[in-house]
Amino acid sequence: MASRVSDFGPAAGDATPGPEPEGIAVHLVPMRRRHLRSVMRIEAQVYPRPWSLPLFMSELNLRSSRIYYVARVNGLVVGYCGLMLVEGDGHITNIAVDPAWHRHQIGTRLLLNAARQAAARDATRLTLEVRMSNRAAQDLYRKFGFEAAGVRKNYYAESREDALIMWAYGLDTDAYAQRVAGIEASLRGSTLVEDGEPGR
Repeated sequence: MASRVSDFGPAAGDATPGPEPEGIAVHLVPMRRRHLRSVMRIEAQVYPRPWSLPLFMSELNLRSSRIYYVARVNGLVVGYCGLMLVEGDGHITNIAVDPAWHRHQIGTRLLLNAARQAAARDATRLTLEVRMSNRAAQDLYRKFGFEAAGVRKNYYAESREDALIMWAYGLDTDAYAQRVAGIEASLRGSTLVEDGEPGR
């Protein structure tokens, strides 16, 4: 399954909504059906070929191999992330942030949670594909230890843009745990992660 990564750079012309990043409180919860209307709204804003509602529904039903979380601020869904688990590998299926909420470290929090969820389920490696032009996302991934491992030519059908394949290794090591702990310590505001059965 292809990774789908929205651009985490600033949204031109958008005013900063709600609290400043220093005071933000982000709640990460397993994606459920009731979140999908908000998810589809973000999909339509950030992807030229949005996923359909039935596709999201089918992903949520694959509970043994998929993990999806949404990020909420004051009850509003502002981003989401998906993870596919296959034989010790984690694959980021998508990660997107509402353009009005860029620069609030929403993507960082979602990826931090995905890395920890993958490690908790015995994944030792994490991979994704990202547009060659999406420098903001690539910079974020490098903070998480992702390294370039190859290129998929003409990967994105709507633009025929190449994808950079990236991998992070050693999710099960103390060194990686320290890396993500350092990222967490750098976050402004607070993050609360809810465990639970997704999809309901």
